[in-house]
Amino acid sequence: MDARITSFLEAIEVERGASRHTVAAYRRDLIDLEAYLVATDLDPDTLTGDDLVPYANGLAERGLAPASVRRRLAAVRSFLRHRAAEGARSAGVRDVPLPRERRRVPRALTAEQAIALVEQPDATPLGLRDRAALELLYGAGLRVSELVTLRPQDVDLADGLVRCVGKGDHERIVPCGAQAVAAVERYLARGRPLLGRVQQRDALVLNAHGRRLSRQGVFDLVRRHAAASGAPDWVSPHSLRHAFATHLVEGGCDLRTVQELLGHRRIATTEVYTHVAGTHLRETFEAAHPRATLRSCTPSTSSPRAP
Repeated sequence: MDARITSFLEAIEVERGASRHTVAAYRRDLIDLEAYLVATDLDPDTLTGDDLVPYANGLAERGLAPASVRRRLAAVRSFLRHRAAEGARSAGVRDVPLPRERRRVPRALTAEQAIALVEQPDATPLGLRDRAALELLYGAGLRVSELVTLRPQDVDLADGLVRCVGKGDHERIVPCGAQAVAAVERYLARGRPLLGRVQQRDALVLNAHGRRLSRQGVFDLVRRHAAASGAPDWVSPHSLRHAFATHLVEGGCDLRTVQELLGHRRIATTEVYTHVAGTHLRETFEAAHPRATLRSCTPSTSSPRAP
């Protein structure tokens, strides 16, 4: 890999605090750029916007989705800005048009489907683990990466709070509800001690051998219990996070609060849940606002006042 790309990756990790997943994504995107530069005999330190137009067009021609093209070009722009700060002469790279991003409305489980899924596991040690994991995904809106990195001390059972570290190593504390607390308590008492001969101390959710459960392990357990509960086949761990947010909005929770609970940096990211819960919001609006509906008006029968 070009030493300049390596230097950039080190910079975003050390100076910006980017997570290893973010760094890995940038690395993949910039390896693709490097292949284009080698094939076209271009130097990243003298690139122009015109040089990048064929690259951008080629991404679309290779069948990448608009969102993937945007992400790759954003990575390229970030890398070239870093090079410019180091004295490179690249110019006009911001003139490369990004494809329009289509807002995708996530599919959401109904409350009944989510509850059936979460309550599906049995009372075996692995079942207690699965129930605790599902309750935290749905009850606290955790990402998979946040769930698997939890430590036992990160769940405050007395106050029903979870401390998690999200994207960009941003820490937040979220409530998880009584059902999640009860599930974690059962798992810690009767499940976790029986997983493996020795348990990894700094991991809350363990696999059958007592080590930290992997992201793939979480996907597997969610899909297994989703199938057993009759949930749709598109359900994934993130579906429970979507359900968490959607059901909060449907219950009347304001978007700013949902934003804080999800750990979104921008409110625009959270606004998608107004589309998911749109029918409920309209019904709530029409029931609450005095000017939301057209009411019949009966003309006054009283005598008009004298001028």
